[in-house]
Amino acid sequence: MAFVGQIALILIATLLAAAISQRLGMPAVIGQLIAGVILGPGILGVLQNTELMHAGAEIGVIILMFIAGIESDLDLLKKYFKPAMSVAAIGVLFPMVVFYIYGQIMGQGFERSIFWGVIFAATSVSISVEVLREFKKLNTKEGATILGAAVVDDIIAVILLSIFVSSFGVGGGGSANLLVATIYQLVYFLGVIVLVKWVAPGVLRLAERLPVHGSVAITSLVICLAMAWSADALGLSSVVGAFFAGVAVSQTKFQDEISSSVSSVGYTFFIPIFFVSIGLDMEFNNVIKNLGFIVIMTLLAIITKLFGGAVGAWLTKMNWSSAFIVGSGMVSRGEMALIIAQIGLSANLMAKNLYSEIIIVIVLSTIVAPMLLKKTMKV
Repeated sequence: MAFVGQIALILIATLLAAAISQRLGMPAVIGQLIAGVILGPGILGVLQNTELMHAGAEIGVIILMFIAGIESDLDLLKKYFKPAMSVAAIGVLFPMVVFYIYGQIMGQGFERSIFWGVIFAATSVSISVEVLREFKKLNTKEGATILGAAVVDDIIAVILLSIFVSSFGVGGGGSANLLVATIYQLVYFLGVIVLVKWVAPGVLRLAERLPVHGSVAITSLVICLAMAWSADALGLSSVVGAFFAGVAVSQTKFQDEISSSVSSVGYTFFIPIFFVSIGLDMEFNNVIKNLGFIVIMTLLAIITKLFGGAVGAWLTKMNWSSAFIVGSGMVSRGEMALIIAQIGLSANLMAKNLYSEIIIVIVLSTIVAPMLLKKTMKV
């Protein structure tokens, strides 16, 4: 029952924090992220990132990206696929180069320096999606480009992670495993096309005939969770599977019904747990000692994605105003970078004495991202 009490605390804390945040003219998600920092080990220590908390947060981000997929315009995503590719590619290149150089300056050696680049090349747009949703910008050219770039970015990050762990990490699986994983992932994306065109519409029509209240919404969640699980099993992020499951559902006549039902479940329970869980990774044990390192790394994390994404968008003929909205939407590192950092630590690709500091930088970039996105949207 202790976890039940923690959930009650999370829900009331995020509700109040979101209300205060909006009253101050900031996105609601900022308050929810900061609530996690305050309640977590960094300040009050009331909440810990337990296995149950992690599971709740994982379901939260899956539902969040499922809703984003449901509310996305597939034609718009197709239209802005080229800018999305450009944003993802240059948004990965900038951090890779800059963090490698800084790692070398800090005496980290080749493998660890380049792995810093891998960590900060990752993007987690789940936070940006929430801000875009709040300001009704999800179905715009900038929103479509951010969502498309996030999917491509995620694939690039997974490939880079696989290469570096297999090449330089402890207990690497070798290039053969990487080739097999890549083939499986290609098959997965072919499966996505089948799901969108035939499977999801057919399965949901069958669910409609069942004499059970909410049968269509329940079936849509089954599709979402199955897609998220299979993506994760094949080495992709679960949010990629959840997003494409949402896109598949959006092509059916049940889109509005499912969006309403799933949003109720997500926003009243699981999604607040996800936002709070990000703040739980923040600890301040050596902050004063390594303050300079944290400040420089945070600035580099923000600048490389902001300008990398903006340049990528500008090269595809977007104006600078739109380009900087896209760049801001790519700044958040979130759960993707946290996962890569954890894998890197276990594979000895990161110095243990700097692990906490890098986690702080990831969390700070995630908190700054929605504020930056709101500012660029108002320019």
